[in-house]
Amino acid sequence: MKKLTLLTLLLACVAIYSAEAKQPKAPKVNNIIYLIGDGMGLAHVSMLQMEGKYAPTAFDRAHNVALTKTYSANNRVTDSAASGTALATGYKTNNSTLGQTPDGKPVESIIAKAEKNNFATGLIATYAVQHATPAAFYAHVKSRGDYDNISRQFMDSGIDLAFGGGIKNFEKALKKDGKDYMKEFSDRGYKVCKTWDEVMAQTSGQVIGLIHDDNMPAIEKRQPNFLADATEKALEILTNNVKKEKKEGFVLMVEGSQIDGRSHGRDVKGILAEMRDFEKAINVAMDYADSHPGTLVVVAADHETGGLSISSNKTDFTLPESGIGYNFGTTSHTAVMIPVYLYGAGANWINGIMENTDLSWKLQQLLRVDK
Repeated sequence: MKKLTLLTLLLACVAIYSAEAKQPKAPKVNNIIYLIGDGMGLAHVSMLQMEGKYAPTAFDRAHNVALTKTYSANNRVTDSAASGTALATGYKTNNSTLGQTPDGKPVESIIAKAEKNNFATGLIATYAVQHATPAAFYAHVKSRGDYDNISRQFMDSGIDLAFGGGIKNFEKALKKDGKDYMKEFSDRGYKVCKTWDEVMAQTSGQVIGLIHDDNMPAIEKRQPNFLADATEKALEILTNNVKKEKKEGFVLMVEGSQIDGRSHGRDVKGILAEMRDFEKAINVAMDYADSHPGTLVVVAADHETGGLSISSNKTDFTLPESGIGYNFGTTSHTAVMIPVYLYGAGANWINGIMENTDLSWKLQQLLRVDK
């Protein structure tokens, strides 16, 4: 009986060793460009492809594709705060909560860990930078609506640059503390830009490029190609910061924020416009990865919004082209799995169906900041 037990243990050890030996070693990744399409599901990507007459899109450039589950700690249908926290930190939390577990324990994001490990960091959003998804990368609050504390926590985050909206949130919070928005950022070493032209003139250093008081306007009223231009400028600044300050690399989060809002409103034309804007930023990121080895581009979403489906206008499929209809199942979020598109260094190392938290941990591991 003892011999049988020993043999069983030996065989188990061999099996474990063999399984581990087959696991590919994590490749070295220096830079991560994390693009998050808020509310973007597979049907949104399909819309982009179809409306472009199936010409290749940035999504078609992906070297690998995976799927994530999006449920939060207390709801089968997540909000952006809980899903943003999962993607940023690797922890599930309750809806409306940012950067902490349901019991109130603060958890660090990949950007916070990158800062501690000598990486440059940045955030871009087409809403306010205190909005749920970007805030998940630096804030720890029970309520996503606690803009005062979210703004204060940004000040202590050490993030190198932030482009988007949200000036009034900083002004309000700092005024309560007896401080001036412009002076406080300047005293901390940031170049505070009042216009987009000023942002575009920067080449390195810490830069605050908030050009709208609140959320940025919809694409029809904001700077043409804002997201692509902001991504390109951020990559220039972060690359120069890495060189000048001898950093390990960088992490940049780019949010296509308003895909979500247009989907809540069942606005097909608006969704397509925001998707096209987001796609331009993805192409900028992928082009950067082509010329900068060690860069991983990750295109994900926090959840799907609208229950978008694309249907035939006819049921007789013996006929030629029958037209399509864009249909919405809800004005809210849905619980469907979300595609993840990967490009560049380490793209083939992330596979299969996973929790949204797993994606974060895999990225942290690739960047060597997971401990």
